[in-house]
Amino acid sequence: MATPVHTLPDWHSIPPASPVLREWLLNEGSLTRLLKQLSNADFHVQLVQQGWQQLRNDECRALGTPVNTEGWVREVFLCGHQQPWVYARSVAGKDSLQAHGFDLTSLGTRSLGELLFSDRAFARGEFEMCRLPASAWPSALLTSGNSTNQSLWARRSCFARDSLKILVAEAFLPAFWDRIKQNSPI
Repeated sequence: MATPVHTLPDWHSIPPASPVLREWLLNEGSLTRLLKQLSNADFHVQLVQQGWQQLRNDECRALGTPVNTEGWVREVFLCGHQQPWVYARSVAGKDSLQAHGFDLTSLGTRSLGELLFSDRAFARGEFEMCRLPASAWPSALLTSGNSTNQSLWARRSCFARDSLKILVAEAFLPAFWDRIKQNSPI
């Protein structure tokens, strides 16, 4: 489900002051691998929705595609200990995916991160971050039992292989930070 235009996130490259936040928001490794470690392998991907739809304007800009580009949108929860820890939204332009023969439709509950990090031809671009206000939360977050009165730290980066670009955005949910707080204060 697309986020309404009036609530688009304000992405920027300024990292937060907190070392713990920076550690997670700027980590260039596979988030899936890190979450598997944090959960002692009690990890799974919960597919929320996927399909062809019009990409948001901020996504088109990040991918370098024209406004109103149709693309593949995949939304999942990355879950640890049976709780959603991270909400991820991945998008790619339809023409680019088809030109490269890159099929995202068959991922199911597999992690896109595992696929991207296993293909060394993909290079990760710079991180952008934002505080995702509750008014900008996708409906999948609102129906997952998360509180609606707080903002979430989120990050996004573009993975590129030749002219194929896949934009991956990840919002860290309260249950994730609760787990982190068990080990160190934020």
